[in-house]
Amino acid sequence: MRLSSFSDYSLRVLMYLGVHAERLATIGEIADAYGISANHLTKVVNHLGRLAYIETVRGKGGGIRLARPAAGIRLGELIRQTENDWALVECFASDGHCRIMPACRLPAILDEALAAMLAVLDRYTLADLLHHPAELGRMIPLPEPAP
Repeated sequence: MRLSSFSDYSLRVLMYLGVHAERLATIGEIADAYGISANHLTKVVNHLGRLAYIETVRGKGGGIRLARPAAGIRLGELIRQTENDWALVECFASDGHCRIMPACRLPAILDEALAAMLAVLDRYTLADLLHHPAELGRMIPLPEPAP
């Protein structure tokens, strides 16, 4: 099982905002901190905003921040809302077809495994990911001030 880049980036954005919760952040600085595309992050941030994980402050000096406490953001819920393809194998896809499907136990086993993974994620929150904020802050630093 592998999470999409969209889910990965969603987690990274929320972690950045959680580590730097005392201030507003920009998409550009988050993209720079992780070395990823600002264009991709724009889509992620828009989605997280629609889901009410983050809020946007417009205007000069604006940016984004968490819309709720990190302890209130369940990882399982987030992943369910950011993943769009749970077809772990071809037969799971809506247009998938397999000759042995009627007798195959693989889909039921993989469904059970996926449910177990999500159940584990449901036990954790963003706050659990931010357990060592000072160390994380050194790894995902704030941008250098403009000269």
